[in-house]
Amino acid sequence: MGRGKIEIKKIENLNSRQVTFSKRRNGLLKKARELSVLCDAEVAVIIFSSTGKLYEFSNTSMEHSISRYSKGTELDSAEQPIDVPPKDVMVMEPDTNLLKDEITKLRSAYLNMMGKELDGLSLKELQHLENQLSEGILAVKEKKEQVLVEQLRRSRIQEQKAVLENEVLRKQLEEIQNKTKTQFLEFSSLDRSFSKNSSKSLFNCASEENDHSDTSLQLALSTDYGRQRKELKIEACNDSGSQVASQ
Repeated sequence: MGRGKIEIKKIENLNSRQVTFSKRRNGLLKKARELSVLCDAEVAVIIFSSTGKLYEFSNTSMEHSISRYSKGTELDSAEQPIDVPPKDVMVMEPDTNLLKDEITKLRSAYLNMMGKELDGLSLKELQHLENQLSEGILAVKEKKEQVLVEQLRRSRIQEQKAVLENEVLRKQLEEIQNKTKTQFLEFSSLDRSFSKNSSKSLFNCASEENDHSDTSLQLALSTDYGRQRKELKIEACNDSGSQVASQ
C-alpha cells in the first residue's frame, strides 16, 4: 500500500503538529546537509518553531551566509530601467574603453621607439626613451652575435662532414682504379699469351704448307724427267734399227 496524499494545511491538533514539525525539521536539515556535501554548495537553514524556538544549520558559518544573503538581496532589489542595457554589456564597456586606451598607449610608444611623434615628450621622457633604445640596440647586437656564432659553428660542422665525405669518396675512387688496373693487366697478359699461341700455330701451318709444296714440286720434276728419258731411249732404239736396216 502506498502512502496516501496529505492535505497541506495547518494541523489543528497540537500534539500532531509538534510531532510533524520534529520529523519534517530533521528531514529538512538532513537534506540540507546532503546538498552541501554532494554539490559543494553553501547551505544555511534557519527554522523557528511555533513556540519561537530557533533551529539552524550551516555548512560554513551562519554569519557569512547571512552577509552574503544580505549583499545578494541588495543587488537584486536595485531596480533597473527598461532602457538600461544588461549587466554584461555594462561590464564589457569599461573593459573595452581600457583596451582602447591601452592600444593608444602602445601605438604611441611604438611610434616613439621609431623616432616619430616626439614633440610632446619632456627631457626626462626623451632620456628614458634613449636609454630604452640603447638597451634594445645592445640586446639586438648580442642576439646577432649569438646567431652569427651559431651559424659559424654549423658551417664548420658541415665543412667537416664534407671533408669526411670527400675522403670516403677518394678512397672508393682509388679502390675502383686499382681494380680496373688489375683487370687491365690480367686482360693484357691473356691477350699476349693468346697472340703468342696464335703466331706459333700460324708458323706451324706455314711450315707444313711449304713442305707440301716442295714435295709436289719434286714429284712433278721426277715425272717429267722420267718421261724425257723414255723418249730419248725410244729415239735411240729407232735410230739403231734404221741403221741396221740400211746395212
